[in-house]
Amino acid sequence: MKNRVKEKLRAKEQVFGTFLWSSSSTVVECMGYTGLDYVIIDSEHSPIDTEGAIGMINAAKLKGLTPFVRVKEVSRAAILKMLDGGAEALVIPCLKSVEEVRKVVEYGKYQPVGERGFAQSRQAGYGYEDYARDLQGYFEVSNSQTMLLPMCETATFLKDLEKIVKLEGIDGIFVGPYDLSVALGAPGVFDTDEFRNALLWIAEVCRDNGKYSFIFSNGPAMAAQHTAMGYQGIALGTDVQMLIEAYRTSMEKVKNGK
Repeated sequence: MKNRVKEKLRAKEQVFGTFLWSSSSTVVECMGYTGLDYVIIDSEHSPIDTEGAIGMINAAKLKGLTPFVRVKEVSRAAILKMLDGGAEALVIPCLKSVEEVRKVVEYGKYQPVGERGFAQSRQAGYGYEDYARDLQGYFEVSNSQTMLLPMCETATFLKDLEKIVKLEGIDGIFVGPYDLSVALGAPGVFDTDEFRNALLWIAEVCRDNGKYSFIFSNGPAMAAQHTAMGYQGIALGTDVQMLIEAYRTSMEKVKNGK
């Protein structure tokens, strides 16, 4: 088991991905030709659930993409099933306290870091992958190669950020800028001093504590701003939005005779 995104991050390289709402393995395969490093299969805001996610995880791996999953909730089942299904990183939404983040680690990391339920499932070749033959080795590899990325998108999470990034088992922070802007009282307004300073501070806290900083960017201009702020992982839009924009642009050209 080798997490390619984590390898790049350790080498101080920036990584790029996108959110997937389309519930299509074919779309995942197409993403493998775009230059992206990872895809985030979104089971929070789309109809995708466990079985659909597993097919998309398989397609991602076949095309050299690191499969992330945004889980739908903080629960043992939601976290465990996606990890057993082969997700190499989990994005966990709507967290409000240090205790909730501790639960993420409990469910998502094997002992001695957490209390993840044991199963040598798909990711381990059902026990036949070389790294999975020794139980302690299996735990160590799984813990080191599987990333847990709690989302910073509530005011209380932002307040407790310095405590959260120090928790063992947390690999980085994923910023949800839209929900965070709502939490800060200015929905969808990203140019206030308060919001900009919050983003800069999150990236700084992650960097100072040896954790990775990820963020959603709704377009290339926003991605450039987030890169300048020091974010290491950029999630560029969603597959459905990109599809709509591509067809809208093409239709405008056709109608204008270009």
